[in-house]
Parts: sequence; C-alpha cells; structure tokens
Amino acid sequence: MENVTLFDAIRSRLQDGNWHDIDDLAVSSANLDISRRQLLRALEEIVGPVVSSLGDIKDGEFRPLNHVVLPHLKDWLKSKRLKVRIAQLNTQAGLLILSDLRGHLQLISLPEITAELVEQALNLQTDDLQVIPHGEVHRLLARVNLRPNLEVLDAAHSPLPFQPIARPKKEFGDQAHLWELEQESIYIIREAVAAAERPGMLFSLGKDSMVMLRLAEKAFAPEPIPFPLVNIDTRWKFQDMNEFREWTKNRTDVETIHYINSDAIEADINPFDSGSAVHTDITKTQALKKVLEEYKFDFVFGGARRDEEKSRAKERIFSVRDKNHGWDPRNQRPELWNIYNTALTDGQSMRVFPLSNWTELDIWRYLEIENVPMVPLYFAKRRPFVKRNGALIMIDDDRFRLEDDERVYFEKIRFRSLGCYPLSGGVESVAESFADIVEELVSTRVSERSSRVIDFDRGASMEQKKKEGYF
Repeated sequence: MENVTLFDAIRSRLQDGNWHDIDDLAVSSANLDISRRQLLRALEEIVGPVVSSLGDIKDGEFRPLNHVVLPHLKDWLKSKRLKVRIAQLNTQAGLLILSDLRGHLQLISLPEITAELVEQALNLQTDDLQVIPHGEVHRLLARVNLRPNLEVLDAAHSPLPFQPIARPKKEFGDQAHLWELEQESIYIIREAVAAAERPGMLFSLGKDSMVMLRLAEKAFAPEPIPFPLVNIDTRWKFQDMNEFREWTKNRTDVETIHYINSDAIEADINPFDSGSAVHTDITKTQALKKVLEEYKFDFVFGGARRDEEKSRAKERIFSVRDKNHGWDPRNQRPELWNIYNTALTDGQSMRVFPLSNWTELDIWRYLEIENVPMVPLYFAKRRPFVKRNGALIMIDDDRFRLEDDERVYFEKIRFRSLGCYPLSGGVESVAESFADIVEELVSTRVSERSSRVIDFDRGASMEQKKKEGYF
C-alpha cells in the first residue's frame, strides 16, 4: 500500500479528538498488513522526521538548545526519573505529536493549529509529564494554562520575542499611599523637564525603569514623553532583557537610544576574564559618561531608591554631578518642603531620582495596579543555575563558563534585581504573578541587591562607583 493511502487510513483513526498510541494505531491497521516499523517509516515519509532526542530539539526560532545546559538537563531528567515528552507539530498534517526519548509516539489530530487547541490537547494527558517543546510548539505554549500534572520545560531554550499580557488595570483601593507617591514622582519629573535643556531617562529595562516610564507617560499625557529612553547595553544582559528591549524599541510612543561602549567591544571586556569591577566600570560607568556627553544630556532620570543600598540612601532626589560626572556626597543641596534647586554651573549635570521615596514593595504593588509589562525573569520559573559564591547564577546563554565539577541545578527561581547575567543572582521562589511577589516581599527581610555581585567588589563599593560616575 502506498504511504499516502496508509496515512489517510491512519488519519481517519485520529479524528475522534483523542490521543492515540503508535502501537495502537499499528494494531488497528493490522488489516492493512503493516508493522509498527513500517507505520513509523510511513509517517516520517509523509509528515517528516519525528524528534525523539534532546540534542535534536530546536527552540521557537528553530535554533539549537543551549549546549552548556543540555548535558546537565539530560542528567537531571535521568536522576529525577521524570516522564519526558517532546512536543512537536506537523502543521501540514495537522498533528500534535508527543515523543518520549526512546521514539515512542502519541498522536492527536487538530482541526487547526492554535495555542488554544494545543492547550486543550495536552490537557487530555493525565500522567505527570515534563513537556519539552520543539520548534513552533515553544511559541504556542508561551501563554497556555496547563493542568498541574504538566510542566513546560524549556530551561535550555532561548527566550521567545516578548509579548505583553493583556490584563485590566486596578484601582488604588486601600493603597492610597501609592497615589501620593505617584503624584510626588510626577511633580519631580515635571520640575526636572521644566529646568532641563536636554533631558533623558536611563532605562535599564528593570522594574524601577518600568515604573518611571509609566509615571512619565502620566506626567505628560496626552502628549508624548519629551525625552528619550537611554539603554546602556553591556552585551551581557539576560536574553529576556534583550527581547524586552527590542519590544520597547518597536513601540511608536517612545524614543529610545541603544548604546554600547565601543571600547568594551575592542577590548573584549566580559565578566569572566575582566572581573566584575572592570567589566562594570567600562561597560556601564564609562559607557554612561560617553552617552551623556555625546547626546549633551543635562538632566537624566534614574530609578534608584533609597531603600536599596546605603549610599543611595544618602543621595538627594536632585543630585548634582560635576563636569566629570562625579558625585560628592559631602556637597549636596538641601531639599526642604519639596523645593528643589535645579541650577547648574561649570559643566555640571543633574541626576534625578523620582523613586527615591518608594520601596521595593511599593514598586510591585504599583506595577500590579497599573498592569505594567515586565521582563519575565522577575517571575518564578524552572531555570538552569549554579551556586557560585553564595549566589544563584543563571546559565543564560552558551557563553557561560562552568567551573570544574560545578553542579547545574534546575529549580524555580526568579530575580529581584536585573543586570549582567553572570553578575546577577536569583532567589528560590514560587512567585509566578504580581500578587505572589507582593505576598513574598511582605515576609522577607533580605535586600533585593544582596545577590548583585557588583555590590560586593573589593575596593569598589557602590559609593565609590557613584563618585566615579556610576548611576
């Protein structure tokens, strides 16, 4: 029998909307005098090769998986004795296929290929499964709600392009103090813009930057924001942050500046060979000085808060910097009754911190109320990481260098503070939503920057970095 005729006969068996085991299909087709091997060969000739090996899986952009993570993922799955299924699609045949790592297949026919139908099909599975997406399935599973017995395991995949989740905004309700903080910050932003000739906003893509952006939108609505968002790219940010940056750059309602220090590229500055202090100085501090001078910014907004770190607690809301962008903690202007001195002389510039009086908890409560788009790294997910010098360092891309005999973990973690991925530690967490994070923060007494490697560089404290021009 020709394979096409055979496939049509098999597909007729799949029209009941249920999963079918490849062995059952072979048995049901016994009257066609076909073996399981012949059936598999026929399927592959019609629908194409079926992936049954972790090494053959591709991510949502059909790129290979992270080769640093992949061997450790195989070992972890084996040690946990978890049931693994590789989920893949054949759009031409309208089939969703699940394969274990030995080539055993289950198939279900879909009337069309949509995220909703893929979700419904997978939710028919009753076993506890680790579902590893291959190709297009990775994109379709990004927003689905699977049953608790199913977990999408994409720890070795590169992230997908960022897409915000549509949720309704909330009211301030019993969080009236957030409205007061919002109004104070809007006042600060307007005061700075009124005094500035060339304002800008440092935009790190993190939670504080997103609150500042929302405040700026409100401060000047319905007019556009009258200054650009300046993103300093160290080339070592998390991939999720890069995707979020590209989404922001494609927004038509904001102007963005994406800046990389060319000196860092020429000298191949990186966290592994250069060390965190040198890496931070050249890719962040020196890059910031260069972009400020190149674009002639006189007032620049930053998202620092006084509750983050002791040197930031010292700083004024309107913080004067000298002509070399240095900060003198002993020479600060008084700020009484919200009266700010915005005068500049002798090449000075001004760093402005509208969130100075906010706390981390305020930030997250405001983000939840406003439903602000966020980098997914802030929410808990199973991610690959190592425990290095007391910090949980995520293996974000294939440039990561494992130390000898270093163990790779696959547990749920999230990040409270984001920067260069080899220098930003995560925290073990199960907080997967705004509300979960707020609940988690209410009970914690650990600073959000306790896992930032750059804050503990010997001889290069945060205060010293700020004196040298760091934000």
